[in-house]
Amino acid sequence: MAVIKAQPFDFTFEPSTTGLVMIDFQRDFMEPGGFGETLGNDVSLLRAAIEPAQALLAAFRKAGLPVIHTRECHRPDLSDLPDAKRDRGAPSLRIGDAGPMGRILISGEPGADIIPELYPIKGETVIDKPGKGAFYSTEFGAVLADLGLKQLIFAGVTTEVCVQTTMREANDRGFDCLLATDASESYFPAFKAAAIDMITAQGGIVGWASPVAQIVEVLDG
Repeated sequence: MAVIKAQPFDFTFEPSTTGLVMIDFQRDFMEPGGFGETLGNDVSLLRAAIEPAQALLAAFRKAGLPVIHTRECHRPDLSDLPDAKRDRGAPSLRIGDAGPMGRILISGEPGADIIPELYPIKGETVIDKPGKGAFYSTEFGAVLADLGLKQLIFAGVTTEVCVQTTMREANDRGFDCLLATDASESYFPAFKAAAIDMITAQGGIVGWASPVAQIVEVLDG
């Protein structure tokens, strides 16, 4: 067993049953002209997570441990996009509309793909998900079972939406979950801080939280 210094207390894990989940590091969320910007957000805020996420990804690859990437996107015919999701708010472009990087959050379009800095390599699983959580209407649960995983380390965007949602779903299914705090980001710094507090409250009601340096130190050891 290995131990990572974390909040609210140390995270004990077995490396052979631990995987990295990279949530929605997509161009549509992280680059100008994508869905994040159409909602009025400053997408540059998310880029702070890239360098720490690169270090975390490199450590998992070096250790030969599983890496799973997710992308929030929809079918070209929008058959998996509820009206309640498409019609919410007043973005300048809605999901499915044509944007600078292709149709917004549509599978196969450039904007829905993962940013080059964190792009998957051969052998890494990529899960396309129509919702915020990675378990809903996907093969994610089956992939975790096939890999024999019991502990999951999370990075991604945004902390309080898709990352936290998937952590909560995983916790309900019996997984121990650790958030890599500086490898996740939000358009709203206060929301990120609140999400970390919610995850680690009450003795880690959802999971643990730790900066990348402390995770990498153990994986490299």
